[in-house]
Amino acid sequence: MKRKVFDLRRWARVTDHTQAVTHIPGFVIVDFTAHTVIRPLDVPVPGANSQVRILDSGFRWVRAHPTGSGEGVLGDAMTVQLDASGHPRQFYVDVHGGEGVGEDGLPWTDDLYLDVIGHPGKAEPWRVDATQVIDGDELEEAVEAGLASPPLAEAAWTHARKVEAALRDGSYPPLSVLKRYLEDPYT
Repeated sequence: MKRKVFDLRRWARVTDHTQAVTHIPGFVIVDFTAHTVIRPLDVPVPGANSQVRILDSGFRWVRAHPTGSGEGVLGDAMTVQLDASGHPRQFYVDVHGGEGVGEDGLPWTDDLYLDVIGHPGKAEPWRVDATQVIDGDELEEAVEAGLASPPLAEAAWTHARKVEAALRDGSYPPLSVLKRYLEDPYT
């Protein structure tokens, strides 16, 4: 597993940005706004033959990173990508094998390669219409390379499917946390 710190300040696509970190009970919120983007980012929409722009000038990425599970504990963290008008463009969930917060206040995860993508509904942008688990090939390669055990990979897939179901039925807790934060940013 690779330890990843959620910090977008050195992102080469973005030349001007702001990033704020807010600690609330049970979560660290990282709120990144890309003021000037030199290379926009478009990604496939789950279950559709189309793409959606998730990064451009004025877009905002806000992450809800749960705290408390700790190192070596299977979990997940969600980032919502918002357009310049504040509408969700994509929900992105990282599945991990441990998490924490560094001395700098930024959250880290031990990446388990799988990610769950949720696409917002047209009528209700905070409802997830479609989901997809991605990067299964990366997890398989990690198992083959001895970086993850087969039981851990199986547990990661089970966890990703649970996240996917919770996104679709509207019961995924970080989604509610992000929506509340964006309505009233605890500041």
